[in-house]
Amino acid sequence: MIAEATGADEAALIALWDGCGLTRPWNPPADDIARALAGPASAILVARRAGAIVGSVMTGYDGHRGWVYYLAVAPDARRAGLGRALMDAAEAWLRARGAPKLQLMVRAGNEGAQAFYRALGFVDQPVAVLGRFLD
Repeated sequence: MIAEATGADEAALIALWDGCGLTRPWNPPADDIARALAGPASAILVARRAGAIVGSVMTGYDGHRGWVYYLAVAPDARRAGLGRALMDAAEAWLRARGAPKLQLMVRAGNEGAQAFYRALGFVDQPVAVLGRFLD
């Protein structure tokens, strides 16, 4: 079953994301969790097995398009359709809020993730992602 995470799930989410190689030192995951859970424009959806979080996806709608971050499936829960189920749940969450398009970013060199998303029908977008820190 997939449901929305709560603040009580923070430690388990961080452990999952660390274990899946999704965290970076310059981007504290606790801050992302707090922001995602703070308002109606975003959510973290989780899958549980025997009460433990084994998968997650963070999603949000900025009023223009939907975004997905932190899709993670515990290594011992992979290859059973859980990643696809989490993406389906994120898409349903976004559709319910009127998002016309879903986008996501994959780090360069992560061919496994790119192949997974392409198998779900995602295609490369003709854009460059630029950014800078505001603090």
